[in-house]
Amino acid sequence: MPQDATMLFVQSDSEALPKISSQFHTDSPPLQSNTHANASPADVLWAKCLTIIRDNINPQVFRTWFENIRALSWNGSKLLIQVPSQFYYEWIEEHYGALVRTVLAQILGPGAELQYEVIVDKSEDTTLQDRTIRLPAMRQQTAASVPTTQAGLPFAQQQSVPQNFPTYLNPSYVFENFIRGESNQLAAAAAIAIADNPGKTKYNPLVLYGSTGLGKTHLVQAIGNRALQQHRNLRVFYTNSERFTMEYVNAIQNGKINEFTNFYRSIDILIVDDIQFFSGKEKTQDNFFHTFNALHQSGKQIILTSDKPPKEIQGVDDRLISRFQWGLTADVQPPDYEMRLAILQRKAADEGTQLPGEVIEYLARNITSSVRELEGCLISLLAKVSLDGRELTIDLAREVVKGIATELPSKEISVKSILNVVSEYYDIPLTLITGKTRKQEVVLARQTAMYILKQHTQLSLKSIGSHFGGRDHTTVIHSCNMVKNYLETDARTQVAMGTILEKLGLKRP
Repeated sequence: MPQDATMLFVQSDSEALPKISSQFHTDSPPLQSNTHANASPADVLWAKCLTIIRDNINPQVFRTWFENIRALSWNGSKLLIQVPSQFYYEWIEEHYGALVRTVLAQILGPGAELQYEVIVDKSEDTTLQDRTIRLPAMRQQTAASVPTTQAGLPFAQQQSVPQNFPTYLNPSYVFENFIRGESNQLAAAAAIAIADNPGKTKYNPLVLYGSTGLGKTHLVQAIGNRALQQHRNLRVFYTNSERFTMEYVNAIQNGKINEFTNFYRSIDILIVDDIQFFSGKEKTQDNFFHTFNALHQSGKQIILTSDKPPKEIQGVDDRLISRFQWGLTADVQPPDYEMRLAILQRKAADEGTQLPGEVIEYLARNITSSVRELEGCLISLLAKVSLDGRELTIDLAREVVKGIATELPSKEISVKSILNVVSEYYDIPLTLITGKTRKQEVVLARQTAMYILKQHTQLSLKSIGSHFGGRDHTTVIHSCNMVKNYLETDARTQVAMGTILEKLGLKRP
């Protein structure tokens, strides 16, 4: 990433806010319709819109929902586009309506309107006009009311009214629809505590870290939404490091650095996503350092996210790293099997459908890397059912997973087979391994079994503990840590583990 870059990218489909690139040209090649010799004005304009939309959402989502949209006409103020079905129209409007209108305003001007032509009858014995209906954009809020990178900086819009500027919070990101599990338990608990009492807990700053697509953005924005609901006089602002950098650069260029500084230091709850992208931007870091100090000293709440722990972020000043570690740093891990099931069930219910048991189990077992990928797979599955008229079967699920999943897990070994092999190797009855005895030789066998279950199955810590007399997740964690230490220092444990895994047909982790 170049220093103090002014290009801003939206994170993905599950992110809150349409943060649009400030330039029409992108690193992606232009869409073909944009260069076609016989393209209509509507085709050309819509192709420009699609180029920006494509660079601001998940590629799979773009292919599923935007490649099938046709531009029909442009009359100087209204763009008419055609979508394949009513479901299609409703889904686009619900999930990406704000993004589309923001892009439309950027390309066509703030007065541009969007209208849909929806195909409601696919039979060929009627005219096209009889088979379609025209519908306006469902939401009345226009993109002009949501500033883009070119439409002005938020600090230029503030007045004496407490929240007379865009928060950039997604109202759908709330605690009520956030699925909690062992992978995010600490992060979620801290987030709720902060939302109820911002700036007055020990968790300041709160830093959430983890791979992309695990729900960090959802969680931090839920803090802002609940805090605003409970304390309407608070000034809450969500941004990311790229937007902060861009605004800082623009403020310098326009002679508005004082306004920029005053705005950010007036915020009661500042939420900054992806702080790892501060890397290498020395001047931006310096400004954020002083902003951080001013807010923290005033008892204001600071909330940050990153893809790694603060101490592992390269290219960021040590004094900033030190301040990031003042409060609570909590990781967000990939969801376990039970949590993935819950996410799919909740998401399917939100979309007004119910998945067959075998389908939802297949998705939960084979999409393991992120919540975002899991949701994207479900959306693609529902799209194929709605648009292609296909039956919701396990075969269709396999087809969708094959096209989306970044990595399919290896065949999962059963709990029974792991316990039996461990029991056989140590020559200890299975009843003792799963029982209450604390004899040293039994404890070692039990810990070994727990470790293998943790490494080679999708079971949660709680589920693993249930196979050993109902032991809690802390016992499982302790057992796994003990075995890990033995593997690093004890040759006998290394031999035992290698032999057991070989019998199970597994590779050593």
